[in-house]
Amino acid sequence: MVHFLFQRSWQFLISLLGITLLTFALIHLAPGEPTDLQTALNPKVSAQAKENLRRLYGLDRPLHVQYLDWLRRFVTLDLGRSFVDGEPVSEKILSRLPITVTINLLTLAVIILVAFPIGILSATRQYSWFDKVTTLFVYAGFSLPSFWLALLLMLLFSVQLGWLPLSGYQSLTAAQMAPLERLIDWARHLVLPVLTASLIGLAGYSRYLRSEMLEVIRQDYIRTARAKGLSERQVVYKHALRNALIPIVTLMGLELPTLIGGSVIVETIFAIPGMGQLSYQAVLARDYPVVMGLTMFGAVLTLLGNFLADLSYAWVNPRVRLS
Repeated sequence: MVHFLFQRSWQFLISLLGITLLTFALIHLAPGEPTDLQTALNPKVSAQAKENLRRLYGLDRPLHVQYLDWLRRFVTLDLGRSFVDGEPVSEKILSRLPITVTINLLTLAVIILVAFPIGILSATRQYSWFDKVTTLFVYAGFSLPSFWLALLLMLLFSVQLGWLPLSGYQSLTAAQMAPLERLIDWARHLVLPVLTASLIGLAGYSRYLRSEMLEVIRQDYIRTARAKGLSERQVVYKHALRNALIPIVTLMGLELPTLIGGSVIVETIFAIPGMGQLSYQAVLARDYPVVMGLTMFGAVLTLLGNFLADLSYAWVNPRVRLS
């Protein structure tokens, strides 16, 4: 176990270093600089003023020098300051992290509570009317772009019916509300973002679980379990489901990086000040420190998700635990 942890820790560091190098190079090779965007709409800005901005941001130095300086600060957990407002990058990320994490945890909970029963029932009732209806639903879920679905839900529930708020995560008068009233207002604002993300995600998870369940229930040990006289509930949930969850655990572990990437479209459309919206704004503004900080946050979550997925294998698969 100690050897396993040491090996994975070493791979974690090497992978993280490679991600930092590749990301730093790509964002600097992209057309445009922060100084271009800040001075393009102001005809009074001289070339000297623009050069002073480049010197202030350290963009006049060679690229490898900029990278080594950033890496030195990153090792000390200093992500630098934003080029846009001068605020520390770590504070910008931490201020928006709770909103994004809340939305994604609620989305993941909805997906698990809905997709797992659909996948299990579709597999155990193959070719039934339920399986056909859910298959149609899954194909529709795969084909619908998330931004288009979000606009449809906004048009229906906010514009036409007026049941839910159109955007934001709380009302302007939330500070004057009572705690219970504020919680209800917050929940009403999150219904559409969570519903948008959930409808796309649960379609995939239900199909994955159905496919794995169909493969598992055809195995010889499932036939043996039935021959022993075990109830269908025990066969499905105790024997088949645990083995079918093995590849699903991998997908669940890789859900961690979507705390950033998966929220960009939803948070931008619904004007929610989370990490997804911050990432979108930082890329448009060529805010290199914020882009690097968010990328490193996502990279750590991705590598951590892979590590947790490996550990989860031992829980769902006794063969891995014994090896």
